[in-house]
Amino acid sequence: MNTIIKNTIHSALLAVVVTIGVTGSAFAGTIENLERERAILIETFFSPTLSAGERNEKVAVAKHRLVDLERMVLRDSSLAGKNTPAVSKAFSNYDLTFLVHASIEKEKFILDHWLEQLGITTQSVMTARVGRR
Repeated sequence: MNTIIKNTIHSALLAVVVTIGVTGSAFAGTIENLERERAILIETFFSPTLSAGERNEKVAVAKHRLVDLERMVLRDSSLAGKNTPAVSKAFSNYDLTFLVHASIEKEKFILDHWLEQLGITTQSVMTARVGRR
């Protein structure tokens, strides 16, 4: 009797763990992974807590990851024919989606290229006024 109860409890616990494992997992596609890594890179550029050396190390690592992720998105055959907002926006704005590739093609630093794509220039920053909106 004791072994039957133990086996039942073990089976029930195993079922709970499997159920949590299956329902708790989330699927992130190649575009979502690319967007997440790109956001981490941009956050690294503006992090006030990093020294210049730490920032350069993190940017170098993120750059290599982004190159790989950008290639994965470009080669992802499952995106062909998808008309979701994320896919449409990603491929309609190459210079921001494929940030590392685009900056290399234009021979610019990643941050400079990103700011240029957003329309932020040294001149626009210098002429900006501080005020309340």
